[in-house]
Amino acid sequence: MRFPYELQLGWRYTRAGRATRRNGFINFISGVSMLGIALGVAALIIVLSVMNGFQKEVTDRMLAVISHIEILSRDGQALGDIDAIAAAARKNPNVIGVAPFIAAQALVARGEDMKGTLVRGIEPSLEPQVTDISTTAQKGALEKLVPGEFGIVLGVELARSLFVRPGDQVTLIAPGGQVTPAGVVPRLKQFTVVGTFDSGHYEYDSALAMIHEQDAARVFRLEGPSGLRIKLKDLHQAREVAEELAVTLPGSFLIRDWTRQNRTWFAAVQVEKRMMFIILTLIVAVAAFNLVSTLVMTVTDKRADIAILRTLGSSPKSIMGIFVVQGAMVGVIGTLGGLLLGLGIAYNIDVIVPALERLFNARFLPQDIYLISRMPSDPQQGDIVPITLISLALSFVATLYPSWRASRVNPAEALRYE
Repeated sequence: MRFPYELQLGWRYTRAGRATRRNGFINFISGVSMLGIALGVAALIIVLSVMNGFQKEVTDRMLAVISHIEILSRDGQALGDIDAIAAAARKNPNVIGVAPFIAAQALVARGEDMKGTLVRGIEPSLEPQVTDISTTAQKGALEKLVPGEFGIVLGVELARSLFVRPGDQVTLIAPGGQVTPAGVVPRLKQFTVVGTFDSGHYEYDSALAMIHEQDAARVFRLEGPSGLRIKLKDLHQAREVAEELAVTLPGSFLIRDWTRQNRTWFAAVQVEKRMMFIILTLIVAVAAFNLVSTLVMTVTDKRADIAILRTLGSSPKSIMGIFVVQGAMVGVIGTLGGLLLGLGIAYNIDVIVPALERLFNARFLPQDIYLISRMPSDPQQGDIVPITLISLALSFVATLYPSWRASRVNPAEALRYE
């Protein structure tokens, strides 16, 4: 198969040997440009993969504690006919689990230590249908939540801050005390710690306590569950399903999905990811536009060759094509090299990072500071494809001006001193 001579000459210039000192320097600059593109593309892929992995890891831990959708009464009181509401919610084909709950703010005290807590009243037999909290709790902890025995399951960080362990007593102080002749007396109730849970998410491990739903109704003086928690087949459909339930459920309710409950965190992650993409793309752009200097030097060095080709009948368009091919080859090789390097590191980062930690005797993600203790990675096609296309496009754009200048070389001027 015979390729166009523009392609053959462009490839020959790209892999030209070091026949002269000048050619050797041009090749060195070309190699630096290629390496810069490769490192920029690899850095983009690795950073975005780590950010995707971090977001996925935190989301998974978050959803081990919270449900995909919550249905609440607008006045904060118990839902009316909760069985009818639950039956209507189950009719949605995306719903796979429904469980009642009570949510309220309270204080948990042990001696002089007191912590503000989100108290959640649950039905232990139904809770595994909507969250994975049973997998993160101590074995049998939820089963020990028996109505009337006033047991409580604490987050592991909350239990540690109160210096309690299973079998100890804590005092639950509910808001809205009783009015007596002596004044307002807060409602107090002794609970027995029957277990702890460790979701891996500090926000919940340090501020969440779970009791039986019937015990919560007594303490907070409610006639029944204040809401329903729903689990979906696809957690990414939460917003759409919430809108559907708002239309189909009998009555007016406050319906919120997990993305709205943590809107600030997810928005911050998306902004950070977008900014990192822009910053690292600028690095790729700088490396790509190094091709301009490489091609300018090549054009200057090949003026005699250009003049001879012109006298043999080559058109300016063909001359321009030769140097476009040369620059594009550098961009393609650099991009593919960066793609392979970035994917290789991204898919093996769980092996590379521990090896570096052992080598330098350091800890990159201390567990007591960060939400996670290992470096996660989740390469996604939606990031990798745009990175590759942008790198190739920048490399192509960088070749246009030097190639156009090559096509404008005057043969007579170029050959005058040859």
